[in-house]
Amino acid sequence: MDYKIGVIKGDGIGPEIVTEAMKVLNKIGEVYGHQFYYQEILLGGASIDVYGVPLSDESLQLARESEAILMGSIGGNTTTSPWYQLPPNLRPEAGLLKLRKELGLFANMRPAYLYKELEGACPLKKEISEQGFDLVIMRELTGGLYFGERKTEEIDGVRYATDTLTYNEDEIRRIAIRGFDIARQRRKKLTSVDKANVLDSSRLWREIVTDVAKDYPDVTLEHMLVDNCAMQLVRDPAQFDVILTENMFGDILSDEASMITGSIGMLSSASLRDDPFGLYEPSHGSAPDIAGQNIANPIATILSAAMMLRYSFQLEKEAEAVEKAVQIVLEEGYRTIDIHSDNTKLVGTKEMGDFITKRIL
Repeated sequence: MDYKIGVIKGDGIGPEIVTEAMKVLNKIGEVYGHQFYYQEILLGGASIDVYGVPLSDESLQLARESEAILMGSIGGNTTTSPWYQLPPNLRPEAGLLKLRKELGLFANMRPAYLYKELEGACPLKKEISEQGFDLVIMRELTGGLYFGERKTEEIDGVRYATDTLTYNEDEIRRIAIRGFDIARQRRKKLTSVDKANVLDSSRLWREIVTDVAKDYPDVTLEHMLVDNCAMQLVRDPAQFDVILTENMFGDILSDEASMITGSIGMLSSASLRDDPFGLYEPSHGSAPDIAGQNIANPIATILSAAMMLRYSFQLEKEAEAVEKAVQIVLEEGYRTIDIHSDNTKLVGTKEMGDFITKRIL
């Protein structure tokens, strides 16, 4: 089979980690008889440097013509990069928000799994990390505070900044259905996270999620306030199966979840819509301070490519082959610097990609 993949290498470490994921995909193609065709797409700072905008019309069209998108990370140092001297609507992250909105990528899926080999890298107490955990955060991606109206104004000599958080019931219902569908395929438990004791948007969120739950009698639903969820993630992450939440809460909680896996460099991500199209990227940032040094961890991007094989191309065996190769390499003790410890073998970005590629059978 042939597949057309849009590739956004991005900024910072993005080109390095995407290169390793493409290496893995090419090996999958060789072993399983597929051909992957890549179309490079500029986004973020790389696009600003060429087009003066973080997402050009040409790049958006290329994205629409792809069957799926593999992305690295975008952005730079917010203090020193000239990109952040531009108006907010011309900064790198504005391009990503626009891409998600234009492509209708409303559901962000972020698995957080603690490999037994990385228990020592987990910052939680040993008695917690020894239990392990395997959870998924389903984050609504195209609504909420990040997409609401915003303004900064001066009134009577005092500056005011306003950001608007808005959700409608249709937006909540479609992400809730996605969350329950995933929970039904896993351990049949869904935790809906909100701030219903304070926010009207969260009260509507809770009402709609409760209504959707009626169609999933086999899935256990619990509601949890976001501050309690943040605490429970570090106290007992094993209690969670699927966490369903809105855009900003999901942004924060998924970063927290990534760190308890041992490193944010381990967390893959898929942004999905109702058809097989998806955008696949690591959950971490562009890390400009380590770019070009061959020390970034490519595993999150490689696992994101595995998610692409599974969810956009329905290639389950191939996805499992990638995940198994990652597992084998970790069992053999190879580590990039972010997960390195005594008695493990320190390797660079390219070497980690090579080791994983060679173990795909």
